Amino acid sequence: MIGLDIGEVESGAFWTEFLRSLKKRGLDGVRLAISDQHEGLKGAIARVLSCPWQRCTVHFLRDMVMHCRRDQRNLVAAALREVFNAESQEQARERVSHVLERLASVAPKVCELLEAAEEDLIAFDLFPSEHWTKLRSTNPLERVNKEIGRRTDVVGIFPNDAAVIRLAGALLSEQNDEWLVQRRYLSVESMALILAEPERADQAQPAQEVPSLTAA
Repeated sequence: MIGLDIGEVESGAFWTEFLRSLKKRGLDGVRLAISDQHEGLKGAIARVLSCPWQRCTVHFLRDMVMHCRRDQRNLVAAALREVFNAESQEQARERVSHVLERLASVAPKVCELLEAAEEDLIAFDLFPSEHWTKLRSTNPLERVNKEIGRRTDVVGIFPNDAAVIRLAGALLSEQNDEWLVQRRYLSVESMALILAEPERADQAQPAQEVPSLTAA
């Protein structure tokens, strides 16, 4: 756990300032950012971190089955899992094409959304296969967020932001220790697989924040 903050709303401005605060504290060399679909967060990641973005495949699958009839949901879910379980990015692209053909007449809305999100759904395939199950979803964070929600609901009303941060910070500190000692999210050995890779040309220089453009 490397950061915690509170915002009134999940806006692009909030996420931009939060990511900037992490960079000021030394965050650098980010190779991939994984999150659910939130345009403000996605934009902030592209602007501040300048790294590839992986859309949570679990959230995507849940969203897609809502765009088809109940009796089609198992078919759609199975087809999407074929894409996420591909053995390489090339195979994943092939499977996307096959899924689009198979579901064109069954779930056209799913096909439209899948085609638009293809690059964001298979970004994790560029990393060692040992990492894939950890990189294609935000499930570990979802469990942490659920526990924070449960504990804060017990309190109900907080007098100020500092009180929320104290409670949430204590829970996150406990989780951080658990991940470091009991069940490490990514082991040192598995991280070595990434650190040993030669940097691509676009990663050779420290990422610079992409300036925003203002219409004349």
